[in-house]
Amino acid sequence: MAVELPGSVRKFCRTRAFWILVASYIGYITLGSVVLMALEMPRETELREQLRTLRDTFLDSNQCVQGDVLESFIEKVLFAKKYGVSALDERSLESNYDFTSSLFFVSAFLTTTGYGETVPISDGGKLFCIFYCMLGVPLTLLIFACLVQRLMVFVTRRPVHYVHTRWGYAAGRVAVLHALLLGALMITFFFIIPAAIYTAMEGDWSFLESLYFCFISLSTIGLGDYIPGKTRSQAVRQAYEFGTSCYLILGLIGMLLVLETFWELPGIQRFVKIFRSPWETQEGKLTVLPMDDSLSREELAAPAPWEDKNQGEPFYTQSSASYMPDKH
Repeated sequence: MAVELPGSVRKFCRTRAFWILVASYIGYITLGSVVLMALEMPRETELREQLRTLRDTFLDSNQCVQGDVLESFIEKVLFAKKYGVSALDERSLESNYDFTSSLFFVSAFLTTTGYGETVPISDGGKLFCIFYCMLGVPLTLLIFACLVQRLMVFVTRRPVHYVHTRWGYAAGRVAVLHALLLGALMITFFFIIPAAIYTAMEGDWSFLESLYFCFISLSTIGLGDYIPGKTRSQAVRQAYEFGTSCYLILGLIGMLLVLETFWELPGIQRFVKIFRSPWETQEGKLTVLPMDDSLSREELAAPAPWEDKNQGEPFYTQSSASYMPDKH
């Protein structure tokens, strides 16, 4: 027989668990910083020495070139590179703002991936991006959220319900197996296969570098150190950038679908509940909007029409739309 803990004890345990979570996250960030420093600093020092040696060798071989002139030239090249303009002959005529390149930029911009390879140069372009982003990013999040919720019915809830009702397996176990299978399919079709394609298309990318690009893109980190399609003819590059834009959008939808599937697992919900605010109870919630005299409290608390409709669906709860916990 389970013993019910007093409310004060539950609040204390949840508060302590929350601060343990915060401390663990700070420690995780610190650990990542230390490991990254240990791994990258030696390579950075080595590369800096190579560049210094290369510069000295170039000046020794070209006595007519002055050091300060070379420094100025390099600064201008790096400044142009910052805005996506290359000084190399084979790429000097490439445009970063033809239609497909602009589409690639807008896709990365609205999905908050932001590779940083192509950025607005003009003041008008920067001002446009500010207002475009203010509307576009929330609209993108809304579209993605609506798509994911619609796809969840067909990709997750109905298959789990079918296996549970037709084959008699426990709903919780079926949900976990389905989430693992969906995650494996996501890794295969949006990471492994695209990485193999990028490895074959780019030529100078290893499979690890291609896999790294896929992960950086679909996690919306977008460091910009690897950008596909920059060494090809104009026609091929445009088709390549269009395909990458489609991959980015579809991949993000797939990532959100998998994350939402895992989020609805009963075990995940029970784990997250440990760290929630101790005052997050039905009686202690504050309303955002004041009570309207024209509506009763019962009418305001009533579910929306779509919520009332979904209450009859299997594994659906009004609060979190999650799977019912496994009772076995």
